[in-house]
Amino acid sequence: MKKVAVYIRVSTAGQNEAGQRNAIQRWLDGHRISDVVWFVDKASAKTLDRPKFQKLQSAIFHGEVETVVVYKLDRISRTMKDGIQVLADWLERGIHLVAVSQEMDFSGVQGKVIAGLLFGLAEMENELRRERQREGIDAAMKRGVYRERCGRRKGSFKAKPKRAAALQAKGMKPGEIAKALGVSRMTVYRYLKQTEATG
Repeated sequence: MKKVAVYIRVSTAGQNEAGQRNAIQRWLDGHRISDVVWFVDKASAKTLDRPKFQKLQSAIFHGEVETVVVYKLDRISRTMKDGIQVLADWLERGIHLVAVSQEMDFSGVQGKVIAGLLFGLAEMENELRRERQREGIDAAMKRGVYRERCGRRKGSFKAKPKRAAALQAKGMKPGEIAKALGVSRMTVYRYLKQTEATG
């Protein structure tokens, strides 16, 4: 039996996954839909190469899904080209697409035309956001309060080198330590080298 798939995407810490979930759940409850598969990505919409989105695409390709529910159309893509390509493919496969916050069903010719406009607006909004960000950075740089590509201050660490040394003493390998501390392997080597130097 084909299922309803829910797709959620959040690209920043400020975006609220729970808010999207709650709105979609209300829509599902209102339509008495309970047999649902959830796909949640925490990634930018710059590319379609997102883990859960690719799993959703695979489920659609194998005929396991008949309806896709999203909070808003731009959760699929913020670029008009990618968004329209995905939508066209889904419609050809008979997928029923619903965006609950926009209260729209994008199935059929009219839905495809409206979706094209919304994808275009999402792309325009994204470009404007980038321009505003760039302008803000430029203004901050002129005031001397921002250094581009500054990253973390040289010599600062996310985790204490002693912690890396302690984990190594327990028999953990650099790769395992990196995963445990949430840093790169090269950073782990730097931690270990620092602890060796300080004795």
